[in-house]
Amino acid sequence: MSSATVFGMCAAALVGLGLYGLITNPQPLRKILAFNLIGSGVFLLFGIVGRRGAGASVGNDPVPQALVITGVVVAFSATALAIALLLRLFDTAGSTTLGNPAPTSLHSDSPGD
Repeated sequence: MSSATVFGMCAAALVGLGLYGLITNPQPLRKILAFNLIGSGVFLLFGIVGRRGAGASVGNDPVPQALVITGVVVAFSATALAIALLLRLFDTAGSTTLGNPAPTSLHSDSPGD
């Protein structure tokens, strides 16, 4: 088994774990972290694709490396923005969830009924 295959399987595992965390976790912070895990898997996979071209003695193409580095920077800034918005939501609402509070009773006890 070559190193490209091992790294490809690791990238697939990262994307799979990220998707699982994105679907199953209701907390927004965990969803942000799961989304970052998906991005890390994609960056790893794209780096391996760029590396395989260099392994075939075609030459090292700097474009995939530049795209991965740019993607990492954009992912970092998007994560910082998402966490800042989550902190603002917590300061404003006192909770990090967006759901409405559940009603306490289904029937109204108004005297007109």
